Amino acid sequence: MPSNRSALGFRELGLPVLSIVLAILIWQFIADFVIQNTFILPSFYATISALHQIGGIILIDVSISLLHFVIGLALGIVVGIPVGSAMGWFKSVDRALDPIVEIIRPIPPIAWIPFAIIWFHLTHYAAGFVVFIGAFFPILINTYSGFKGVSVKLTEAAKVLGCTRSRDLMKSVAFPSAMPSMATGIRVGMGVGWMSVVAAEMFGVSKAGLGYRLFQEFYQFHQMDRLLLYMLVIGLIALTLDRLFRYFVEGKLLMWRVGLVK
Repeated sequence: MPSNRSALGFRELGLPVLSIVLAILIWQFIADFVIQNTFILPSFYATISALHQIGGIILIDVSISLLHFVIGLALGIVVGIPVGSAMGWFKSVDRALDPIVEIIRPIPPIAWIPFAIIWFHLTHYAAGFVVFIGAFFPILINTYSGFKGVSVKLTEAAKVLGCTRSRDLMKSVAFPSAMPSMATGIRVGMGVGWMSVVAAEMFGVSKAGLGYRLFQEFYQFHQMDRLLLYMLVIGLIALTLDRLFRYFVEGKLLMWRVGLVK
């Protein structure tokens, strides 16, 4: 039993740490002995060393970018889940909205940046709107798929037990059944939304944030070590958000799924 536990602990913690350490060593080796040009590729040590120079600025930019992210993601959830639920459950709503969704969905979030600036000016809501566009469609599509895929056997069994109204079936049968798909949509929407935050800030929707600092300052002045540091911060925040979501939503709220039983 102890050996099994130790093997499980290595797979869950040791293996990811080992892969990260190996990636850092390869990065350091390539930067120091292959590239040998800090403008093309700063080493890991040089990148981390830049932290003590701009540590305070990073905290400010992280907080602003997270604010943009929360605004857009919250709006994406509030709008995407009801619309996706209605489209997946009611055929008439699906027929009416599907052409509009499929016309707008392929448009990249960054294409909305000019309108975000015109409509919301250079405010947090402008960046939040771009994030909303990025997060909305994955949430909508996955919610739609979840409601569309509700088993007929579940609905028929609920009707036999007295749950006959469409509203009651939607609340008591379809919504719980669609929750895993909705969670997947939110998770994907979080990833697209976080990328949209950086893109929006890079292209001038905001005068602060990780994306703004990365492109408008560090790249313009060729401070590549700081630029790469911000890229690492962006990736680490995305990893943290994803792990927190998986822990609380998939690991706690949706533990009843067969795939998560240990």
